[in-house]
Amino acid sequence: MEDAAEIDKGTEGSTTSTDTANISSTAGLSLQWSQWQLLDSLLPTGGFAHSYGIEAAIQARVILGPDHLRTYLTHILDNTGSLLLPFVCSAAMSPTLDAWKKLDTTLDATLTNEVSRKASITQGSALMRVAVAVFTEIPALKTMRDALLGSKAVSFHHAPAFGIVCGLLGMDPETCQRAYMFITMRDALSAATRLNVVGPLGAAVLQHQVSAAAEILLQKWMNRPVDEACQTSPLLDTLQGCHGYLFSRLFCS
Repeated sequence: MEDAAEIDKGTEGSTTSTDTANISSTAGLSLQWSQWQLLDSLLPTGGFAHSYGIEAAIQARVILGPDHLRTYLTHILDNTGSLLLPFVCSAAMSPTLDAWKKLDTTLDATLTNEVSRKASITQGSALMRVAVAVFTEIPALKTMRDALLGSKAVSFHHAPAFGIVCGLLGMDPETCQRAYMFITMRDALSAATRLNVVGPLGAAVLQHQVSAAAEILLQKWMNRPVDEACQTSPLLDTLQGCHGYLFSRLFCS
């Protein structure tokens, strides 16, 4: 009888350990689904309303076709890596309220172009609003947003907001930075498709072709501190600043 009791106890312990492992595994897989959803174009963050200056570049005849678009897209990725990846990385490594305040304030002072500054704030605000509504399993998102909403502490710029969400979703900093480069390329090509520079199939082919350059640029700029953030393509900044002067326009920036 005693031996049977010991066997039962051992079985109970084994079952409990297995159940715990299964629960942990399920939670990890659920987190992956959330990470993938963050990169989904269906997530209503308003990225479709911004062209990264492509609309202004078309009207300025800087972009005349797919070949020019490829060059312009490479410059967008280079500028994103040099200027915004440091903020994404720092936020992902330290997704705290104090870090967010500091990063957001620094980026707000760094973005001197009013058009790109407003676009960053609009997208960042939308991202945090959607993240709080969708990722309810992470209460820290709502707590942090509620603490800052309506205050002057942050402007809700997109790069640090994206890093904060990625960090709280358990995404490592390198993946987070690669994801930011990916959504930048995705949204820019989406804008180019809407502007009839390239068709949907051509955009898909171009995205695949440029991905190799995007990875090279990621390796060049990732894991840099915020104090090394810089502009590498001032022409892009100038073109995006001209967006507000366009007589007719489809996008906000």
